[in-house]
Amino acid sequence: MTEAAKWIVKDPAEEDVYWPSKEMKKRAWISDESIYEEAARDPVAFWAERAREGLDWYKEWDEAYKWEPPYFKWFIGGKLNASYNCLDRHVKTWRRNKAAIIGVREPIDEEAKVLTYYDLYREVNKFANVLKSLGVKKGDRVSIYLPMIPEVQIAMLACARIGAPHSVVFSAFSSDSLKDRIIDAESKTLVTCDGYYRRGRPVNLKDNADKAVEGTTIENVIVFKRTGGEVRWAEGRDHWWHELMKDAPLYYKPEVMDSEDVLYILYTSGTTGNPKGVIHTTGGYMTQAYWTTKWDFDIHDEDVFWCTADVGWVTGHTYNCYGPLSVGATQIFYEGAPNYPEPDRMWQIIENYGVTAFYTAPTAIRMFMSWGDEWPKKHNLSSLHLLATVGEPINREAWMWYFNTIGGGRCPIIDTWWQTETGGTLINALPGVGPFIPCVAGRSFPGTRHEILDEGGKPVGLNEGGYLVQRPSFGPGMLRGVYKSPETYKTNYWSQYGNEAYYTSDGARMPKEKLFRLTGRVDDVMKVAGHRLSTAEVENAIGGHPSVAESAVVPAPDEIRGQVPWAFVRLKEGEGSDELAKEIRSHVGKVLGPTCRPDKIIFATDLPKTRSGKIMRRILRSLAKNEAVGDLTTIENPACVEELKQKVGHKAAS
Repeated sequence: MTEAAKWIVKDPAEEDVYWPSKEMKKRAWISDESIYEEAARDPVAFWAERAREGLDWYKEWDEAYKWEPPYFKWFIGGKLNASYNCLDRHVKTWRRNKAAIIGVREPIDEEAKVLTYYDLYREVNKFANVLKSLGVKKGDRVSIYLPMIPEVQIAMLACARIGAPHSVVFSAFSSDSLKDRIIDAESKTLVTCDGYYRRGRPVNLKDNADKAVEGTTIENVIVFKRTGGEVRWAEGRDHWWHELMKDAPLYYKPEVMDSEDVLYILYTSGTTGNPKGVIHTTGGYMTQAYWTTKWDFDIHDEDVFWCTADVGWVTGHTYNCYGPLSVGATQIFYEGAPNYPEPDRMWQIIENYGVTAFYTAPTAIRMFMSWGDEWPKKHNLSSLHLLATVGEPINREAWMWYFNTIGGGRCPIIDTWWQTETGGTLINALPGVGPFIPCVAGRSFPGTRHEILDEGGKPVGLNEGGYLVQRPSFGPGMLRGVYKSPETYKTNYWSQYGNEAYYTSDGARMPKEKLFRLTGRVDDVMKVAGHRLSTAEVENAIGGHPSVAESAVVPAPDEIRGQVPWAFVRLKEGEGSDELAKEIRSHVGKVLGPTCRPDKIIFATDLPKTRSGKIMRRILRSLAKNEAVGDLTTIENPACVEELKQKVGHKAAS
């Protein structure tokens, strides 16, 4: 690879349109756009060929795809193991001694923890035997509450080896959030650690874990020693990771899994306020994880890939574990904050380890922008050949800054759209095909099909806004249901347009034929700093404060984080105060975690309601966005809108 090669060229006829250069086309796995037409002619055959080529199977499937609305299956009867595909097949080749994970620590004086594929293979085998020794067997759920340290991948892959679905919970979530997820999954085993480092200080994670497991099905807690801090200990229940691993056997034969066996459950916010357990199965998910990693990020054996997402989210599952490891990549895994000890920490890591593909969120990019150009300019970032974004639509200013300041005007930006439910990326440009346009995600990944519909189910015209849907045959990595809640699955994804279209809850428009521009969520789920949060879940937490009578939470735009929660609160008695607002925010942080705290609390004598008593969140969303509030004829108490306008400083014409 030529280190400072120009990977894209500007379209001479169109502003803001870029195409892959000759060098990129030569390097990229896919450089001919005929792949889209080939896949569209027979998507099932296309994905069947990808599954054969990308993964190792113990037994090939009897039937590639089956659609029984609203359920579908891929590679029916096929047998494989995800852990085997991420490890065993690589250690049989020269990749045995290749770095799999470079675990960069937050304390800058600590050496990175580098695990080769053989190192990772041995650790996973040993930990699979540890789980077995504690009674974990195929089909048992295991909860994982770990920060960004390589032990989280070890735990995930050990679960996959045994055939025990894992449920990873974001380490910044509160004990209550962890408890809810343990109870729903009915886990008997929890994997956690004593603590981790954040901005130079150790955070006691074991404390949260101890509170969470009280009154649950948890029988064993495995604790990795990261900080060496003092922790409470329950004899018989708690076990030190290193003590269990000391004498664990070095091999565990991978469980033969059916393609449709559950690989993991990942809890995501639902519009009801209750987290829902999205189910991902083995064969289809691994197929999509493999090919989207390889093609989207143009991963070759010499590359160093860095996805900055926390492993507690689906991006961390697919692009910090199963995707990169299945293709045999080397990846960075960073424990700490992006601006500790200085705001150039990310760029320092890219320079130090020669990162070639960098995948982060628009929220993070806007944050980097706010710190100033001087920080990235301190470092040589010429190893980069590709930049990518995830989590929300990116604005033009952030796109151009990322392109020019981080990529030096040389690198394509792969703007990916996907969801927890889809398992992997589904809409984006391919690096060898393009085009790369600010704010435009790109085309449906080969073998998938998306449309934009109006409320009546008819396709909209070019540049008209509507609702994004996916048509059959559905991507193989798509969710197979919601754990213990088939009705939620049917209602959330299949009630809007019937069984012929998966409803994404995202808005979109098509500025050019086949190219999608995402416009954000259309339901009551916010994306705060790339994290998906339910307004109902935050309202439930606010309602737990003794002073609160009722509340309504809506997303407000934020320059750095994309969206932030605003809470409109009516008290049981008295008037609000800054002190009470602080107390309510703190209460939400304790119940749900710091990410969920409202950015602003507006106290009101009343909230806008219909005659039937339903809070009109449409009006509150308009106030938060400083947009015209629209028609008020159906509102029971219009006077309260004027009061709220004054309180939020609303200036838009009605």
